[in-house]
Amino acid sequence: MDRLKRSKARYYADKLAVDAEPGLTNAQLMLTNHDLKPVEPERRQWGPWNFVGFWIADSFNINTWMISSSMISGPKGISWWQSWLCVWIGYSIAACFICMTGRIGATYHISFPVVTRASFGIWGSLWPVFNRAAMACIWYGVQSWIGGECVTLMLRSIWSSYKDLPNSLSASSGTNTRDYLSFFLFWFFSLPAIWFPVHKIRHLFTVKAYFVPAGGVTFFIWAIVRAHGIGPIVKQGGKASGSDLGWAMVQGIMSSIANFATLIVNDPDFARFARKPKDAFWSQLLTIPIGFAVTSFIGIIVSSSSAVIFGGDPIWNPLDLLGMFLDKANHGERFGVFIISAAFALAQLGTNIAANSVSAGTDMTALLPRYLNIRRGGYICAAVGLAMCPWNLLSSSNNFTTYLSAYSVFLSSIAGVIVCDYYFVRKGYLQIRDLYSAQPASPYYYSFGFSWRGYTAYICGILINIVGFVGAIGKKVPKGATYLYNLNFFCGFIVASGSYYLLCRFFPVAATSYRWMEIGDEVRNPSVAYDAEEGQQIADKVAEVSPERMKGDGDEEMGVGRDKKFGIF
Repeated sequence: MDRLKRSKARYYADKLAVDAEPGLTNAQLMLTNHDLKPVEPERRQWGPWNFVGFWIADSFNINTWMISSSMISGPKGISWWQSWLCVWIGYSIAACFICMTGRIGATYHISFPVVTRASFGIWGSLWPVFNRAAMACIWYGVQSWIGGECVTLMLRSIWSSYKDLPNSLSASSGTNTRDYLSFFLFWFFSLPAIWFPVHKIRHLFTVKAYFVPAGGVTFFIWAIVRAHGIGPIVKQGGKASGSDLGWAMVQGIMSSIANFATLIVNDPDFARFARKPKDAFWSQLLTIPIGFAVTSFIGIIVSSSSAVIFGGDPIWNPLDLLGMFLDKANHGERFGVFIISAAFALAQLGTNIAANSVSAGTDMTALLPRYLNIRRGGYICAAVGLAMCPWNLLSSSNNFTTYLSAYSVFLSSIAGVIVCDYYFVRKGYLQIRDLYSAQPASPYYYSFGFSWRGYTAYICGILINIVGFVGAIGKKVPKGATYLYNLNFFCGFIVASGSYYLLCRFFPVAATSYRWMEIGDEVRNPSVAYDAEEGQQIADKVAEVSPERMKGDGDEEMGVGRDKKFGIF
């Protein structure tokens, strides 16, 4: 009987397993599947204009629209042009980080979970991957709740009575029937977008790149016309001066970079589908600062105009402003609110797919590759986003969003280790096949699959920000720690990358190069299976080659591009 139960369990387990390359060992089945392998040429379909459309689409979202609000409002606010300058500088720096991590994916056509194996170890990479997957699931729920607010406006535009929909939920639920229904509708109609493969989802971003900016520009013109001008914000000066002004601008720049913390480590997940590395370089380097700066400018002007239209303080949240436009609106105005709300809903959908569901799906694929692919991981992410009751996290009395935003800067230490490992330690050289090998002879196996150098540097990058992080979530800390935390992303990135470089200088790692050597062009037939004879040959060869010789100048000493049984396709 027990044998029968075990056979049935194995049968169903095999039915649930995703497609994998034949000939893989049990250990390799925990390291690879179709979605984790290097992207073959047939699926490298993202050209430069796809990346332009992707970032234009991503830039038009509610968070970017409101990013200047915290800089301008408040007792020590800065002027509108100073806040806009912060946005330009912040997103230009973020674009540089994006291009640095994205080049790894675009060159070797591998995703973030595989990239981290080179610096954190074959098994050690699972913690950074889990870290980011958990954050993506939480943010999916939060962004879906905001998308539900867009759905509320759309339905109010059609049926004005929807605003007063009777509530059948208890007060302890933390929400009401109208808001939950809108949230569920947005969540439900987002599910089909998760189904499509990543190399085909680019079409969604192309559509979004046309429709969403058009909706934003329409809102921009409508607000100016109703206000008969651009409002008071562009005429008022800043309240901060001296050192207060300097630190206010630093905080503005860092808040722009912090908004990109997840996407900085996430970019290889998309860049790996690039036809060639340069397709993911200039298109991202230029589009990111331009797209996000334009969206921020529109948000500033529309909010300024709202102060004239309705009197009082500027309304920074565009959804709140659209809701006020609906009050006493005629049929034409209701149609306008519907279209603009639909544009914001599409913007939220695209942001959720790009920054959350694809990220979580890719990460979960690495956590359990035998049974999960990107599609299944994306649906698990959506299920978690629904079950977590995001409205409770967004309540005014809850500082969870502050914690969540602050926590994202710790991804800077992960980015610091990855960038330093690729650009300064290995100088662009990766043995791709060994990134999918759990053999102790693999140069990325380190000690039991964990790299103590990578984890030491990662912890150092966290420690530099930990006191300031505690202050950011409401605790009293020394002022010096707060000033240091104002440079949080830079501090984490520089300390982590510097620590990793020094550790690798004093304790060298294998499979590096003394000169720049990217060999991504050789990744054409991504087969990662070893037969028994080949695996033994690799183990024998690694045992014969000393670390010093592997770091030699000559190609033949390193086996670079010469020996196909030494980790190169």
